[in-house]
Amino acid sequence: MELRHLRYFIAVAEEGSFINAAERRLRTAQPSLSRQIRDLELEVGRKLFERQARGVTLTEAGRVFLHHARLALSQIEVASEAARRADQPDRSVFVIGFLHGEEVAWLPEALRILRQESPGTEISISSHSSPELAARLMQGKIDVALLRREKETTGLAFRLLVKEPLVVLLPAAHRLAARKSVRPQDLAREIFVGPAQFAPVLKAVVKDYAAKIGITLQEKYEAEDIYGGMSLLVSIGGFTLLPLYVQNMLIPSVVARPLQGESPTIDLVMGYNRSNTSALLKRFVSRADELVAEVQRQRLSESR
Repeated sequence: MELRHLRYFIAVAEEGSFINAAERRLRTAQPSLSRQIRDLELEVGRKLFERQARGVTLTEAGRVFLHHARLALSQIEVASEAARRADQPDRSVFVIGFLHGEEVAWLPEALRILRQESPGTEISISSHSSPELAARLMQGKIDVALLRREKETTGLAFRLLVKEPLVVLLPAAHRLAARKSVRPQDLAREIFVGPAQFAPVLKAVVKDYAAKIGITLQEKYEAEDIYGGMSLLVSIGGFTLLPLYVQNMLIPSVVARPLQGESPTIDLVMGYNRSNTSALLKRFVSRADELVAEVQRQRLSESR
């Protein structure tokens, strides 16, 4: 897979048409573009587009792949920029942190805003668990981070971005996976894989939700990370509750299903150290509403 495949795929997805993408964005012939996309689909092993009379729409696999393709190109741009400026030791660096997986949705727009505000600043990306991000903010190692509203912190300020609903993750072969949504009461009879200490806020949200609806979760296992948790689900036939964004990270043998009724939510916040005097930080925080609006607009566009 080459970078041009990702660029071609993103162009077709955003234009909704091979012809428009070829003529407006890529300046290439439409038959050549179609051939490149077919090669990409063969390599991925999934159909990425549904061909229609008036254009194309993304398949479910295509929507997931689009998030990762954008992230891959963004990270390559950051790496290329850092390499070009490696001989400028006095150059300022702005570090932005993300919860593992959240960068898929938020990084492209965050980079756009940061580059508009300060084109000459090198941007560094750091992905960690929420408690570790909070610790790095307090230590001054990160300028800003998208994380949970951690309680064991001092000197940090948090700004709410979105409330993310929790969804049920199940093995694709699980009996509840055949349903479009899952009744919370049906989960009481299943084995629950809980989040470990890397996600104390999530752990508290799940505990409060179970108490609210009157069920006892059979928590026999804990997962140290998302991918380890999914592998564990498949091995034991259990389930877990995680924020909606993990749909972008699912392995083929695991599916996500919404909860019936009022779903519990968990806050995704923008955090920073109050003592950080960075002018770029101040300007970035001031554009938080714009960041949220653009990410939500893209999600809505991709879901159509």
